Amino acid sequence: MTDLTPDINTLLLPFHQFGVNLGLSRIQTLLAALGSPHLSVPIIHVAGTNGKGSVCAYLSNILTAAGYRVGRYTSPHLIDWNERICIDNEPIDTDLAMKILDRVIAAIDPNTPTPTQFEIVTAAMWVYFAQSQVNIAVIEVGLGGRLDATNVCDNPLATVITSISIDHWQQLGDTISKITAEKAGILKPNCPAIIGTLPPDAVAVVTDRIAELNCPATWVKPAVKVPSVEYTSDSTSAADLLPWVEFDGVEYPLALLGEMQLTNSAIAIATITVLRQSSWKISDTAIFTGMANTHWLGRIQWTTWHGHKLLIDGAHNPAAAIALRQYVDTLNTSISWVMGMLSTKSHRDIFEALLRPGDRLYLLPVPGHSSADPIALADIARSLAVDLDSISIHPDESIALTAAITHANTHQPVLCGSLYLLGHFLKQNRE
Repeated sequence: MTDLTPDINTLLLPFHQFGVNLGLSRIQTLLAALGSPHLSVPIIHVAGTNGKGSVCAYLSNILTAAGYRVGRYTSPHLIDWNERICIDNEPIDTDLAMKILDRVIAAIDPNTPTPTQFEIVTAAMWVYFAQSQVNIAVIEVGLGGRLDATNVCDNPLATVITSISIDHWQQLGDTISKITAEKAGILKPNCPAIIGTLPPDAVAVVTDRIAELNCPATWVKPAVKVPSVEYTSDSTSAADLLPWVEFDGVEYPLALLGEMQLTNSAIAIATITVLRQSSWKISDTAIFTGMANTHWLGRIQWTTWHGHKLLIDGAHNPAAAIALRQYVDTLNTSISWVMGMLSTKSHRDIFEALLRPGDRLYLLPVPGHSSADPIALADIARSLAVDLDSISIHPDESIALTAAITHANTHQPVLCGSLYLLGHFLKQNRE
């Protein structure tokens, strides 16, 4: 795809200054000026600390395979703004996105508080999905839930909370209970709620909220692995044999990597079950096809760099770092961690989750964002008393990766620490 996103970036740049400013009044005013497009779009609303993107990908793939016209809204984008807003897994056309964004910006009342950049894009999403007459949209919360710009629909088909852990504590609160209260803000009266595996403090908050709102609730346990069944689809070769898992009597192939996908996939299947109970026509074949063909960029993803195998993953908070460590432990090799992190993240906790004796650490800044200082990160890593083979600092990912692959015969290179870092890498190295 031709990279036309600088045009979108230019259009949205004036709104970047308003940063993260949670609240519903601005988006509600803007949507009203646009004719309330969100009211015509049936949605599944997905919140959680980790797993939101994977669950949205599973759901949109299954529903598309079932023959529905499916919108999907996720954030952040890794390469292009367009990838946030998809119909049937196809990103919105850049020219059309520009036209819709122009319309949204023109609808802003100069006498009211200016919407944030995320609110502008969210409003554009609602306009696009409404005018495209999607049958259903899978909507990922941007940040939190209760005051997120996506939380403007009173009657979702289902609401989902994938997981809860400490992240974005500056906006959401510094305890699990406070964060959970924000994420549980997407739950609606009498609306089915599908809930992943949560820590005890989060379970207590969600349980109370479900009881208060009389939500029919499904508490999801991880899927379990089953003996491999040969399954191929139009976009998988006969040699591509995927692992199979089972949840609630449904067996399906699992295309995404990592133990956490046992829970994420089960959440998606539980949500599909809720839709089936509401007369949505979703066959077992659609489930199999959708699950087998799910891809999610930058989440425990294998790629190549200069002829070497490279694993990339966000690992941008402690829970995600733990999930990545669980996966690399199955590789039975030491790791060369090529890492950059944002200044707002829990650096020590992420390092504690990832680093093991014998690993190597290559630190670099995250380009174009509020990056943690690599020198400060190196000090934190040294203070952990993990017997690393080496710690080094590099000006960019290309130089860091070049250094890391010189040890690829003994240490598997892994690029991680920030989704923005992965996005920069993918943009620089896309085919």
